[in-house]
Amino acid sequence: MAKTAFVGTRVDPALKLEVERICADLGLSLSQAITLFLKQMQYHQGLPFQVRIPGPETKAAIDQARNRDTLASHNPDSLLEDLGL
Repeated sequence: MAKTAFVGTRVDPALKLEVERICADLGLSLSQAITLFLKQMQYHQGLPFQVRIPGPETKAAIDQARNRDTLASHNPDSLLEDLGL
């Protein structure tokens, strides 16, 4: 019996490249990340996260955080100063 099974899927090439970059930053290969996801599905007996579409306010907050649009502090020292610490 084989120790591994092949799983093949088609995805958008740009998505694959971005996810491979994220995986590399985490010290994982894409294959390891997929295995991790599948093991979590097995453990949770379903998706290991909630699937929902964020509302407009949540989406705007996520976009601002990703773009750092609302950050007044750009380093730890100025953050502590802004917090009055």
